[in-house]
Amino acid sequence: MLDRLRKLYQPFLKVWRDGPAIKARHPEASDQVMDLSTFNALEIEALFDKVNEARTQIGQATLYRSLSQPLTDEELIGGKQEALRELAQNDNLRRDIETLVENAAQLEPEFYKLLYNLFLGTIGSPASPREIKGFGYEAYNQGTRFMLQLAENARDLPKPQSPYLRQLVETLANFSKSRSHALMQGPVYRTEKRIMTAAEKPLWLPAIRFRPQLFKPVLVAGTAGALLLLWAGLTPVLGIAPGIFGLFLLPLVAAYPPIVGNFDRDKFIYPLRRIFREDEAVHTTLEALGFLDELLSFHDFARHFGNATTLPALLGDEHHRFIAKQLRNPILGKDNPDYVPNDIRLDEHRITFITGPNSGGKTAFCKTLGQSQLLAQVGCYIPAREAQLTVADRIFYQVPEVSQLVDGEGRFATELKHTKKIFLAATPKSLVILDELAEGTTYEERLEISYNIMEGFHKKGCTTILVTHNHELVDKFIRQGIGQAKQVEFVQDHPTYRLIEGISRVSHADRVAKAVGFSKEDIERYLKEEKS
Repeated sequence: MLDRLRKLYQPFLKVWRDGPAIKARHPEASDQVMDLSTFNALEIEALFDKVNEARTQIGQATLYRSLSQPLTDEELIGGKQEALRELAQNDNLRRDIETLVENAAQLEPEFYKLLYNLFLGTIGSPASPREIKGFGYEAYNQGTRFMLQLAENARDLPKPQSPYLRQLVETLANFSKSRSHALMQGPVYRTEKRIMTAAEKPLWLPAIRFRPQLFKPVLVAGTAGALLLLWAGLTPVLGIAPGIFGLFLLPLVAAYPPIVGNFDRDKFIYPLRRIFREDEAVHTTLEALGFLDELLSFHDFARHFGNATTLPALLGDEHHRFIAKQLRNPILGKDNPDYVPNDIRLDEHRITFITGPNSGGKTAFCKTLGQSQLLAQVGCYIPAREAQLTVADRIFYQVPEVSQLVDGEGRFATELKHTKKIFLAATPKSLVILDELAEGTTYEERLEISYNIMEGFHKKGCTTILVTHNHELVDKFIRQGIGQAKQVEFVQDHPTYRLIEGISRVSHADRVAKAVGFSKEDIERYLKEEKS
């Protein structure tokens, strides 16, 4: 299971160029679950901020990557859900894993220093955050300690029962069997051609042993002994006083740190970190830590949400379905006891029309639906009392666009091209959310083209939600027995943010105009004020 998951993503150490970049991964290809336009419309950046409770940098990067590139494999999603259930039910195991991840978070930055920083020695002055003084001994010792301690702590964990969680823990523990682990643990030897572990070095082969510290007892003792012999031999012959001989030694003492430090950095630390950055075992271990921390983040998101959350049942249907009770927005509903939940059934009807006045919650509900579908497809809890859904092969969210002057097209053509792109890519297992259609044209043309588009989506068989003020369009479909009509509820011109049955035939545009101070009365008043 873990191998299949890792094949979907490129390891972070192959992506990061200058160090950890938590928000480095956006939707990259048109054939992925979500395109960049949907990513922005669904406010994934804000969603990440609400869900993110990861302790490590690799955990945060993993979570952000998952939200950018959600899964479509039901078995992988189900494996994550099963792991989350075990974490929720086994407090002792969860606390042990939390301790492991928290300990890892303390030393993790040192490992990235080792992999990415430039060590200037004792002379250079840092000109960027990546440059630090010294030869890299501290970064090497602390960075390798991070990986060694991670494997050791994983070996001490109890064995999880859920396959996904068990594979993550085993992957961390198995790092102790890798060549990189042997190099980090030491001793490390260098010949003229290569770096070797103790097991790789033949007894007869002469090699330099790496000790990650500037003071080398054997080297210092040997050099001191040689100098004493030299002094003892030269003093009687040349008549050099001990004090004068000591003056000749000062340049040698001053040259010791840069000679030894630069040699260790260039011949051991830099080559070793290149090995670590390219080693598959290091990649798999770091990825496993990220996935483990991601699970803890999902668990904490549910625990701290403040309202009911659930792991949705996955429906293996050929058409997309989404059914939920007391569904809340993952962003606006967190820590908000007053947020109004809604029930939704997207199963029997392939098309759902949502109508109602502005500021009634139509867009918020659609974002709730899209964000919840996305959370489900990364294996996370969704904010609902109970839910069941089909894993969507594509998630689309189209919002009105402003055309660019340089594109040579008007708003109508720009939006129509986007809708066409969605239509051609959608399948019966897709979730399509359209916030208005055919903007920028006449009312009659808008009604006709919108009808043709929605009829096309209906025949495609995907779940399609249209937010619209065009109640005549909705009437036409409902009269044919196609789709379901929902409207946002208003009581005495005030929104309740509840979604109810029916078709709204008012827009409350005058109420909105008054709220922003641009109603008919306001305009007349502004004109009078100008004259006076």
